[in-house]
Formats: sequence, structure tokens, C-alpha cells
Amino acid sequence: MTEPARPRRADARRNVEGIRRAALDVFRTGGLTTPLDEVARAAGVSKGTIYHRFGSRRGLIDAVVDELVAERIQGIIAAVSALDSPLARFEEYLLRMFLLQFDEPAANDVLIRALPDSEPLLTLCEKAQEFAFGLLRAAQEAGVIRTDLTPDDVNHLILERGAIVQACGQQPREDYQRRLRFLLDGLRSTPSARTS
Repeated sequence: MTEPARPRRADARRNVEGIRRAALDVFRTGGLTTPLDEVARAAGVSKGTIYHRFGSRRGLIDAVVDELVAERIQGIIAAVSALDSPLARFEEYLLRMFLLQFDEPAANDVLIRALPDSEPLLTLCEKAQEFAFGLLRAAQEAGVIRTDLTPDDVNHLILERGAIVQACGQQPREDYQRRLRFLLDGLRSTPSARTS
């Protein structure tokens, strides 16, 4: 007969929460590939303590991904779902996702699948993809988005945006957002759709 697991001591719980908080701060600014040494330094613990408490980098990321990125993506999905037209929903979804990639390095890492072995990250990406594909189908059925645009194209647009954000991190947000309009306008089915 095995003994029941003993509850964690209060100081151990504080230690775990301190590491989580530090990871959220560090990953938000530097992305999910930031060295664990920086998380350890911010938390005031050794890197070994992080491994002891979370098992691995992936364990730590899995412990913070909902708060770090999932809530933002779910918020985008909810806001876009409330819009009236298929064109507005499709374009607003892409615009918000592209801006999320620009604003938050950790979100960009999720969307470009920088850590493909994390189950929560893969689940989050798949949920976002399915939602995007539904928006694409609805916009194409309404005749407002070009019919030759495929779900794979939408995936690659997000991957390409991620690469652009990483390569051109010094561009002002306003310039990045202005260039997104050129991209989104090019996805519309006809010039007349540009005014709708």
C-alpha cells in the first residue's frame, strides 16, 4: 500500500508560484526559447530548482501557456465571433493574430510552433487553425475572399508573419500594421469587395 502524497510545504508552493510568475514575465518579453537561466535569475532560484519543480523546459512552458497565450487567443476568437460579416470576421481574425505575433514574442513562438513537442501548445494551435479555416470557408462562400486561397495558405501566412516579426523586430508597430492592410486587401476576391 502506497502512502498518500504529502501536500507541498507552503515555501515550496511559493517557490513554484515565484518560478511561474518569473517565467510569465521572461517569456512575454523574450519568447518561449529564452534560456532558463534568465527565468531562474528572475525567480531568484537555481536552474536545477526549475527542473526539480517542473521536470523540463517543456513542463514549465506547459504550466504557463494558458495564462501566457491561450487567454489572448481565446479572446481574439470571442471578439471575432461577435462580428457580423464573413469578411470582417476573416480579416479581423488575421489582423489580430498578426498583431499578437508582433506584440508578444511568446505568442509568435506558439503560432510558428517553435516548440512542437508541447501538447498544450499543439492543442492551442489546432484550435486556432480550425477556427481560422471555418472563417475562410464562410468568407469564400460569401464571395468576399478569393477562392484559390487554401487553409494551407492561411497557415503559411501566419508562419511568414512570424518570420517577418523575428527578422524585422525594429520596425514601428504602425508601419507593420499598415503593411498588413496590403496583405489583407490582396486576399479579397474583387476590387469591389475592398469597399465593403
